Amino acid sequence: MAYLTDGHPTRIVFFALGTGVSILLKTTSVTPPGLDGGGPNDTTTMENTTWRTKQPKHLVEMTDGTIEFQYDPGVYEQILTILNVNGKVRWEFSDGSHLEHWGWLNNFTPGACVEGAMPTATGTIHASNQDDSGNEAAPDYQPAV
Repeated sequence: MAYLTDGHPTRIVFFALGTGVSILLKTTSVTPPGLDGGGPNDTTTMENTTWRTKQPKHLVEMTDGTIEFQYDPGVYEQILTILNVNGKVRWEFSDGSHLEHWGWLNNFTPGACVEGAMPTATGTIHASNQDDSGNEAAPDYQPAV
C-alpha cells in the first residue's frame, strides 16, 4: 500500500460532453469527494428502558468535491457547456491513481481580482451516482499502474 505523500499534482477531468473537456483552468487546490453514511436510523421504541437505540442506514452518499483554480476568462463559455450537465468526473491523484464518478459541476465562483495576487475561482462538484439513463452507478477507483 502506498500512501499519498504530496497532493501535487491532483487534477480533475470533466466528461460531461462525452470526452474529456480541456477547460481553460489550472487547479491550485483540489478537495476530492468523501463518503457519508447518512447518520443513524433511530430504532428506539416504547419498549426501551434505558437506552435510545440506533442502526446504520443502508445507503451511502458521496459528498461534494471542490476545486480552486487559476482561470482564463474564456472559461466562461466553456463552463456554460458543462454546468449542470451530468457526466463522468475523474479525480486524478498525485500517485497516478484516480476516482471516477457520475456528477456535475454545480457552480463557478470567481474570487476578487486584486493587485499583487493571482485571481482564482472555485467550483463545486456534486455526485449524482447515476448515469444518463438513470441507472445507479457506483464510484470507480483505479489504483496507479
